[in-house]
Amino acid sequence: MSLENLTPAPGSTKAAGKRLGRGQASGKGGTAARGHKGAKSRSGYSKKIGFEGGQMPLQRRVPKYGFKNINRKEYTAINLDTLQGLFDDKKIKKDLDLDTIIALRLAHKDALVKILGRGKIEAALKVSAHKFSASAKAAIEAAGGEAITV
Repeated sequence: MSLENLTPAPGSTKAAGKRLGRGQASGKGGTAARGHKGAKSRSGYSKKIGFEGGQMPLQRRVPKYGFKNINRKEYTAINLDTLQGLFDDKKIKKDLDLDTIIALRLAHKDALVKILGRGKIEAALKVSAHKFSASAKAAIEAAGGEAITV
């Protein structure tokens, strides 16, 4: 092997193609293969997302459906089996407040938290949250714990 017979690996290079806008003799001079007039022939052109060539775009053709409540409150849901798992892993001891929930990354700091009733809980925990489902509150109190609404 020597310097004069080195070649790039197969498939690593691509043919450059014809250079555009380099005079009439090149075959791609004048309009530089962009055609005459129109947005696509101009510099700086970029097509907007959803643009369909002037046809009414799909997102405007399809009718709106349903109702969006602007005053809706989104809650981050935490189930009882998650709380029991945290207790079993010794990540919580007797009480679980919002600061602990944030520290354990179960919710973000500005999120509203709701405890839901999936699973079983045997640990007597003092749980603080913004909301509780009826089944979750009953299960926590049946296990000897306390459900505190913040």
